[in-house]
Amino acid sequence: MSAPEKQGIATRGFATQNKEAKFGPFEFVRREVGPNDILIDIAYCGICHTDIHQSKAEWEPMIPSIYPMVPGHEIVGRVSQVGNEVTKFKVGDFAGIGCFIDSCGECAPCKAGIEQYCVKGCAMSYNGTEMDRETLTYGGYSKHYVIGEHYALKVSAGSELSGIAPLLCAGITTYSPLKKWGAGPGKKVAVAGLGGLGHMGVKIAAAMGAEVTVLSTSPSKEKDAKALSAHKFLNTKDAESAKAAAGTFDLILDTISAQHDYNFYLSLLGLEGVMVVVGVPTDPVPVNAFSLVVGNKAIAGSMIGGIAETQEMLDFCAENAITADIELIRIQQINEAYERLIKGDVKYRFVIDMASLK
Repeated sequence: MSAPEKQGIATRGFATQNKEAKFGPFEFVRREVGPNDILIDIAYCGICHTDIHQSKAEWEPMIPSIYPMVPGHEIVGRVSQVGNEVTKFKVGDFAGIGCFIDSCGECAPCKAGIEQYCVKGCAMSYNGTEMDRETLTYGGYSKHYVIGEHYALKVSAGSELSGIAPLLCAGITTYSPLKKWGAGPGKKVAVAGLGGLGHMGVKIAAAMGAEVTVLSTSPSKEKDAKALSAHKFLNTKDAESAKAAAGTFDLILDTISAQHDYNFYLSLLGLEGVMVVVGVPTDPVPVNAFSLVVGNKAIAGSMIGGIAETQEMLDFCAENAITADIELIRIQQINEAYERLIKGDVKYRFVIDMASLK
């Protein structure tokens, strides 16, 4: 199936037509490259759990799902065309695209470099609209992307591109709160959940110098946690171990997207500890006031990062040789990958090889 014809750059990808989230070939048109735009030939695109939530309309009515939908916001590739006013990139450079591709540039958050909180609503990489509020955005499960140079990220050619792709969401989603809340030497950081987000949180927190503990309901993940640079592991189903760990952490990075008890994790924080939520359960989670007031604890949220901070994260990961642990798939395997991701059957991020999109 194809999108309505319009002038621009013809491309193709894989889309779902409804919330059944069954993907198939899809032809559509990107806008033409403007003076400040670059055209990226996509090499790899990660599959984020957000892709599943939005493909299956699990976040409605908060975030409506728009079909046909081409997901994908963990994008890396090579620049194949630049506008005549572009200064940040040249043809042949490697570039990345994260969760959003434009913002108003005029509101206080945009001017402060936290464009993800744009008052007018930033333009998301897919399942949204351009800032004109009419043109639909299609994501990285495709061959090409046209983006303004300011919103594209410079990618180091020194690392395997397939492992860099998930940094554009999983990397910045964990880096930003770890930095904001002071993960570093002398701090005890716990990462709740060891999936796509969690495994990046472990690597980044350890590289920042923190003592890192993985919190998991699966004892079988202890070996993997240690291999990913975690110093300790806590089986949260072990009542005695959980009791001994109560009140010991400075910071908990909660990456769990399934329903879980916030109050239990808050009990693991020490005095003035902070739990930052980056995993998003589909239903509201109750919090007992005593879980916060006893110990002057806080619960916070964090959503990706601005363009400057995302570039900072990419540079940090390049300097510390951090990439995601991935399973590379062909684009024709998306439906199978979704089924496996829902079951937690991946270590730790599926990444689509766009060379498979013939």
